[in-house]
Amino acid sequence: MKATQQLHDLNQSLWLDNITRGLISKGTLFRYITELSVTGLTSNPTIFNHAVINTGFYNEAIRQKVFEGKSEEGLFYELALEDLTHAADLFRPIYDATGGIDGWVSLEVSPHFAYDTAGTVKEAAKLYALGNRPNLFIKIPGTREGLTAVEEMIFRGVPINITLLFSREQYLAAADAYMRGIERRIAAGLSPKVASVASLFVSRWDRAVMEKVPAEFQNRLGIAIAKRTYKAYREMMASPRWRELARAGAQPQRLLWASTGTKDPNVSDVLYIEALAAPDTINTMPMETLIAFADHGKIERLLPVDGGDSEEMIAGFKKAGIDDTALASQLQEEGTFSFSKSWDELIASLSSKRDNLLMTAHRK
Repeated sequence: MKATQQLHDLNQSLWLDNITRGLISKGTLFRYITELSVTGLTSNPTIFNHAVINTGFYNEAIRQKVFEGKSEEGLFYELALEDLTHAADLFRPIYDATGGIDGWVSLEVSPHFAYDTAGTVKEAAKLYALGNRPNLFIKIPGTREGLTAVEEMIFRGVPINITLLFSREQYLAAADAYMRGIERRIAAGLSPKVASVASLFVSRWDRAVMEKVPAEFQNRLGIAIAKRTYKAYREMMASPRWRELARAGAQPQRLLWASTGTKDPNVSDVLYIEALAAPDTINTMPMETLIAFADHGKIERLLPVDGGDSEEMIAGFKKAGIDDTALASQLQEEGTFSFSKSWDELIASLSSKRDNLLMTAHRK
């Protein structure tokens, strides 16, 4: 039995952290679903930027849309939604079979709205309506302004993937925003069943401290933060507040492990997949990591529900000079900046392609 099937049988969802038109048109995504137990996927501006710039799959679609007068941003969203709605349709049988627990795809609001609540709400509502698929998550970053928008969108019945979370505290704030939205729906006499996931980024911790800690501490902080957060997740699911919402018919907000590709070439390429095996969670992984795990991954233990040695490990990092609270805020800010940079590069690339196509057509 493949390790991917073993994880699936343990009730951890495997999602692909990638989307390109070629994955869909060549049947690769369908093969991952049927052969590697993939049950959903995520995307972000960096992923789409890479796909559009470095593949030729979009050239004809861009050519057609340019002559329809689409702006760069409008062009991007049309391209992205074409891919994601096709993917959503592939995952729809899984979504139906699991009652909406699994089988999702995600589309991110422009990262330039990360600190703009009103802008995020407006954009999220527009994108969800354009997607017109029940299994489409809209991704909103877990900034203070973003979480205010999350509460509002959950209240409006829009499924949300809360992204760019880096700590237990940021996760708990995201869970609170989700539950506030559900509580408002119940108070208004609306259905409490609105899906959400909370995405904790893992490997970026280790990359951030790689040059700052002794060798015995390297590639260990991200997993320790994940263990600490998993304990908080389990406690949240057992809390009186959540139990009351569950009795009313609310659907659990699942914890998702993001940024699980290994950044250090000196350690296992499936380090974070093997370490983060845990029921009732999701691991969204790059394509290379998924293939590697299917080939040689092993599941030897599950994440401890009590956090295991996470506090001892994090205390060791503190002694080494790492302030995890400050670093979590820094990583969230850097993640937002990185996605904004990728967004701008993507828009610039689309603008360049548009101008070249128009110039070529004019010459003819």
